[in-house]
Amino acid sequence: MARPTRLDEDSVADALRALPHWALVGGKLHRELHFHDFAEAFGFMARVALVAERMNHHPDWSNAWNRVVIDLVTHAAGGVTELDLALARAIDGFVGA
Repeated sequence: MARPTRLDEDSVADALRALPHWALVGGKLHRELHFHDFAEAFGFMARVALVAERMNHHPDWSNAWNRVVIDLVTHAAGGVTELDLALARAIDGFVGA
């Protein structure tokens, strides 16, 4: 498999127009989500984990009770790639954007 190519800042900015709940923070796509309770947050994470595993592209994330914080970056490329954007879109699909 070819190594993903890091996107330039303009390309990331353009892509973020279609991902309004995401921001570029510290060179990573960033989103924070709040759920009703821990079970709902953890269920969301489990669904995302299955997609991420199929993509072989895994988020940097954390969970504290009903809150999930997600950062997406392709470490091998040293920045945001199309893989990160695809995973962000998939994540948005689980929460209705």
